[in-house]
Amino acid sequence: MKIIWLGHGSFRIEVSDLVLLVDPWLTGNPVLPEEHHDAATAGATHLILTHAHFDHVADMLPLARKLGVPIVGQYDLMSFWNEHEHLDTVGFNKGGTVSLGEGVSLAMVPASHSSTFGTPDGPKAAGSEVGFMLMAEGHTVYISGDTAIMADMDWMGDYYKPDIGILSAGGHFTMDMKGAAYAAKRYFDFKTVIPCHYRTFPILEQDAKALAEGLPGVDVIEPQIMEAIEI
Repeated sequence: MKIIWLGHGSFRIEVSDLVLLVDPWLTGNPVLPEEHHDAATAGATHLILTHAHFDHVADMLPLARKLGVPIVGQYDLMSFWNEHEHLDTVGFNKGGTVSLGEGVSLAMVPASHSSTFGTPDGPKAAGSEVGFMLMAEGHTVYISGDTAIMADMDWMGDYYKPDIGILSAGGHFTMDMKGAAYAAKRYFDFKTVIPCHYRTFPILEQDAKALAEGLPGVDVIEPQIMEAIEI
């Protein structure tokens, strides 16, 4: 498995014979230069969406059309796009699990955030915010999406037992590094933690020092743009 950070909350995950793009934000992403866009999306088999804020959804529909691959996400929004945008979608809901291919499963879990589109008439609700448990190659990866610390992490850690955590940890909009360390230590037994949703803007945390300090014995890996973390 290769986990490749595309900046902010965006990842390219190469697993088995699949290439998963999680919340791929290209247009306007200040930390992903345009010359990397084609490499970041090449060979994608699935687009995976946690929620509908612009920094996660801006490129979802254009990429779905360009690449001809399904969008996987929360049922209400996926159904709307399937019906009105005529796109291939896989819609399911919290508690559900879908197969993405031989030996690769994706379970949807709660997150605590919001999920809206901006419109001329103000924000409009767009399904609900979620996270995912990606199960493949003997690993379970918790993809938190944008979230606060929440009590649901207790059963999620106990039931799915993820060994890898991709955690939003930039603060202001999500958990900060200290909070992510607290959640990881209290609710999970990660071997590896990869922070995200940070360094993009000055308002967000700029390093993962507090996360690493709060998780002794855990391999906390600060991702670098377009550099593969091999698990």
